[in-house]
Amino acid sequence: MLFASTVINYIDRQTLALLAPYLKDSYRWTNADYANLLISFRVAYTVGQTVCGRLIDRVGTRRGLSLSVFWYSVVSIATSFVRGFSGFVMIRFLLAAGESANWPGATKAVSEWFPKRERALATALFDSGSSMGGAIAPFLILPVYFRWGWRPAFVLPGILGFVWLWAWRRMYYLPREHSRIDPAERQMILGEETIGMAGSAETRFPWSALLRLPQTWGTIAAKALTDPVWFFITDWFPIYLLAKGISLKSGLIAIWIPFIAADLGNFFGGAASGYLIKRGWPLGAARKALVVFGGIGVTLLIPTIFTANPLVIALLFGLATFSYGAFSTIANVLPSDLYAGGSVASVSGLSGTGAGIGTIIAFKLIGHFSDANRALSGHSFDKIIVVAGLVPFVGMILVLLLVRNTRATEEGLVRAI
Repeated sequence: MLFASTVINYIDRQTLALLAPYLKDSYRWTNADYANLLISFRVAYTVGQTVCGRLIDRVGTRRGLSLSVFWYSVVSIATSFVRGFSGFVMIRFLLAAGESANWPGATKAVSEWFPKRERALATALFDSGSSMGGAIAPFLILPVYFRWGWRPAFVLPGILGFVWLWAWRRMYYLPREHSRIDPAERQMILGEETIGMAGSAETRFPWSALLRLPQTWGTIAAKALTDPVWFFITDWFPIYLLAKGISLKSGLIAIWIPFIAADLGNFFGGAASGYLIKRGWPLGAARKALVVFGGIGVTLLIPTIFTANPLVIALLFGLATFSYGAFSTIANVLPSDLYAGGSVASVSGLSGTGAGIGTIIAFKLIGHFSDANRALSGHSFDKIIVVAGLVPFVGMILVLLLVRNTRATEEGLVRAI
């Protein structure tokens, strides 16, 4: 169910990215205009991650994700009634406010249902929905656009959201409440909730206390210095291909491959981390090994500045997004590794806000420099690509330095890693 909600979430947001080249022509938007439109989404998403994370810790996963999906499904359908740039800015802002709850809510659901040896793989499964949604979106959205226009294309994700909401309300309950769970499994899950932790599993620490912990800042860095690169790929890749002289119809495989590669990277990160734990590796070492793999692998974006071959670009972007997917899985699982249930969504939300701030800055710079370098035919994105390949490497270093056992671990404020 978490995988499906993430797929729909990304089909929803990818609709604009896929239609952006056509909407830009119709409404005469520059790249800077498009960047400002994306930033309106990111502003709401940035604030919403922290606010919704705290809200879900208070109202619970089932209710919190229900409200989220209901909200953004309504807004997605309402997009079809928009007129002009200001309308798109407002509707994308409202869409982001609803979608921002998905990752804090899904991370909390994983912490509620899975023991630590299974958390990374479970996180990989739901997080892979982002790349799968991105891969599916062109095959759903573009045929609708070419046959009926852009307005019906925005209705489709909203309908999928309501179908998901009906199933979620029927299926999701906490382990202690679920009628289909057997006693042994319930005891296995609930038995890990309070091991090594101060207070109960639902203890909620204030934001001020969480932000004093280096582990929190390491978790924030893991998202803030990787997600902007992924959002560049999801929101700008069609425009990047056109700048390289590659049409969307002929370059459809180039759009598709990086998303599938990221999907595989999610599962690789989760499975490899779980395998290392089963082999006796400490939890922290098993997680950090995949962080190192991801931080180094994303640098493969950089060689794409030397080619305009769509297959070579797809291959290098695919290897880079595979590496990102492994890193992303660990970034998403860290809150449930480190914190008690009452703070998991809050910390996940804080890390999402960090990612949002980084993405807003990145998009503003991307819009400016891609317009400024437009005269460099085929190379207007070169500097952007180089930076995108290096930033996750910096994130890798910060995770290695900050996510460690400290006095707070001894005091039971965070779990040992």
